[in-house]
Amino acid sequence: MFRASFAAIVFGSAAAAFGPAAPARAAPATLVPHRAVYDLELKDASERSGIAGMYGRMVYEFNGNACEGYTVSFRFVTQINTGEETRLTDQQTTTYEDLENGSFRFLTRSFTDEKLDKEVRGSARDEEQGVSVDLQAPAARQLELAQSQFPTEHMLEVISRAKKGDRFFEARLFDGSDTGDKTLLTTTVLGKAEMPDAGDTDASKAGALSKQSFWPVSIAYYNDDATGDATPIYRMAFKLYENGVTRDLTMDYGDFVLSGKLANLEVFKAEECK
Repeated sequence: MFRASFAAIVFGSAAAAFGPAAPARAAPATLVPHRAVYDLELKDASERSGIAGMYGRMVYEFNGNACEGYTVSFRFVTQINTGEETRLTDQQTTTYEDLENGSFRFLTRSFTDEKLDKEVRGSARDEEQGVSVDLQAPAARQLELAQSQFPTEHMLEVISRAKKGDRFFEARLFDGSDTGDKTLLTTTVLGKAEMPDAGDTDASKAGALSKQSFWPVSIAYYNDDATGDATPIYRMAFKLYENGVTRDLTMDYGDFVLSGKLANLEVFKAEECK
């Protein structure tokens, strides 16, 4: 699972909140190591966004296993046309998540026109009272946050819930995004398992998965520190396979929406636990 903080980096974010749900440890699932490449296109943009055009590419690489931990390398590159200028944004994120020991490390570097704008780096650990965060950049800080799930843990729960036939659940998430110093509340809507339609070109890029069933999933992300009516800062919809591969993405940042179509999928050999 991934959540690009591109909107927060470029345009800032809106505020929202709702009552939290206690995190639950998800049942084990087999997540396949893989590298997925998505072509990005602008699907919709309001006048307020100031965007006349946008396209790009996203690369997501997932490796590891439950015993040794999971690593994610994520790169999100877009070219934005405002009508007056063209800007190239590049977000590069790497994470390591140890489910067994409840620890998480994260590093994100954000560039505009090849110049470094921001670096967020730190680690987090599950504690009895919540999540303890050791933030090294942009400034050294120690933080104590509410109990939360880390990204792979959350993905495991999404799959577990989908298998059980659940249609909706809430969870608090810490993924180290934006400034790395806050949690997010999420609401996940799960559809029933479906088979791809005939002529689904996105499915055809999924190799051996192209004729397998998937769940339609929608996740809304909310700030964890606001009051009033809950307005998501970001929504993401996608088609999810049981092994954790996703395709046919829709990323809604409020003022603009991007689509992500699978351009290439490479599945790696899974390393067994020793």
